Amino acid sequence: QVQLVESGGGLVQAGGSLRLSCTASERTFGNFAMGWFRQSPGKEREFVAGITWSSGSTNYADSVKGRFTISRDNAKIAVYLQMNSLKPEDTAVYYCAANRIGATATARVYAYWGQGTQVTVSS
Repeated sequence: QVQLVESGGGLVQAGGSLRLSCTASERTFGNFAMGWFRQSPGKEREFVAGITWSSGSTNYADSVKGRFTISRDNAKIAVYLQMNSLKPEDTAVYYCAANRIGATATARVYAYWGQGTQVTVSS
């Protein structure tokens, strides 16, 4: 069982930056593709970014391209989401997720999920 724990959320003004971190309990973390999703009240969970095992390929939602960057450090068993130029519409609970398939945007492919971290962007 892979356990994922997110951190780094908080309150930031529009235009600001935050860096989310997700640490995993699994020693074979390097075998998993990782993703970040987000969910705001009344909306479905949506894909934000994904990264393959070797960091050779990344995938982003159009809404965050050019502003967010996903990265991972397999030695530290961690994945990160650097969020720049934040907008009020980025406000959501952000979830880290893991799967053995790839950096897909499809939530049901991800077998393991963290508990989420709140990001609030004020205007």
